[in-house]
Amino acid sequence: MSAPTDLTQCTASELLELYRRKEASPVEATQAVLDRIDGRGRPLNAFCLVAAEEALRSAQESATRWQRQETAGPLDGVPTSIKDLILTRGWPTLRGSRTVGADQPWDVDAPATARLREAGAVLVGKTTTPEFGCKGETNSPLTGITRNPWDLSRTAGGSSGGTAAAVAAGLGPLSVGTDGAGSVRIPAAFCGNVGFKPSFGRVPAHPLSPFGTVAHLGPHTMSVSDAALVMNVLAQPDARDWTSLPPTDVDHTAGLDDGVAGLRIAFSPTLGYAQGVHREVAAAVETAAAELADAGAHVEAVDPGFDDPLEVTTGLWFSGSWTIWSTLSAEQRAGTDPDFAAQAELGSGLSNLDVQRLVLRRGELGSMMRQWMTRFDLLVTPTVAVPAFEARPAGHTPMSPESMLGWTPFSYPFNLTQQPACTIPCGLTSDGLPIGLQLVGPMFADALVLRAARAYEQRHPVPRPPS
Repeated sequence: MSAPTDLTQCTASELLELYRRKEASPVEATQAVLDRIDGRGRPLNAFCLVAAEEALRSAQESATRWQRQETAGPLDGVPTSIKDLILTRGWPTLRGSRTVGADQPWDVDAPATARLREAGAVLVGKTTTPEFGCKGETNSPLTGITRNPWDLSRTAGGSSGGTAAAVAAGLGPLSVGTDGAGSVRIPAAFCGNVGFKPSFGRVPAHPLSPFGTVAHLGPHTMSVSDAALVMNVLAQPDARDWTSLPPTDVDHTAGLDDGVAGLRIAFSPTLGYAQGVHREVAAAVETAAAELADAGAHVEAVDPGFDDPLEVTTGLWFSGSWTIWSTLSAEQRAGTDPDFAAQAELGSGLSNLDVQRLVLRRGELGSMMRQWMTRFDLLVTPTVAVPAFEARPAGHTPMSPESMLGWTPFSYPFNLTQQPACTIPCGLTSDGLPIGLQLVGPMFADALVLRAARAYEQRHPVPRPPS
């Protein structure tokens, strides 16, 4: 069988249609992705594990199911990767850390991995992450620096940097990342993906993150349709996660093309506190907001009215770092990322009372935003205040709340509030770097967020980096 197009540049939805029409097979698609990982993927350093033989066996099994018209599920035969924080049966999950031994039983799938297997996805490998997903850049002593497919001198972002770089570069159309302070949306914005952080608990997790209830799982794709398709798979219940939401009959693909006419959208270019928003980012997002208005939405320039919750986010985060650090031996600690070690040290200075006060402040913010969002269907902001910056090694800058997250003031508030949020590319800078538009919905309005992103995508299809 001879495929009519470059299969690595197809979305998952396009691949599935090619399979249905018998114009391509899962084996061809998987081999094309593996070849591209071996070539284009090398300078990106997006994968920490590639399981070529296993992936091809899985692809052949999928091809047989397609021939028999007995597909396993909605992702049957689609090459897919998993961030190296998510347990994957048969493969080490090293969490970007030298402290995790590879030589141990790896016999458990996390809920997300299990659901992908059940849906027929072809798992090709695991993508890079900073140590324990601790920051918004993907660099670590274990795997080195992951780079941006639009410009190899730039960061892919983090902590799902390998996931974002892989999807943007055509190293598989689907990947699953995690987001504790922006870790899906930051790299998706930097690499030009669709990145979706669902409502907390909509995608079950196991084990739960040591960073607590700010941690979400979500898809990276090159189309909103693919993100909706993956959400239907990931949003299935799993009893191992006691924080997960009840089962839902929501079909994230239903009504995806219904547009934004009549929706009430708040446009907040700074959230009332963000400093140093890059002028090209600000201009692109303002133009995107105007286009949503042109598509029929009622767009109002208004800030939500909360102060920068950076101290709350980083305080709780550093406490999580200290929790992990406390489990490590002196020998293990000596080999950790200096950024992670610095976070743990900052966390060690927080008392139980300090942490409880942060939790209460978080609760106040969450309540305020639940109430404020009753006035609006969506909130629109930049995804990140700046384009992708220089790719840097671990420990390049002294750790502080500002150095860790000061350049991404739009992402972490919505981990604290647990609201669904999506980023979609809304243009390129004069240097040719992607700019992200963030759409935030009320809690549980995941499908509406994707619908609005799709409305924008219909005017501006997601671009791919130069080959």
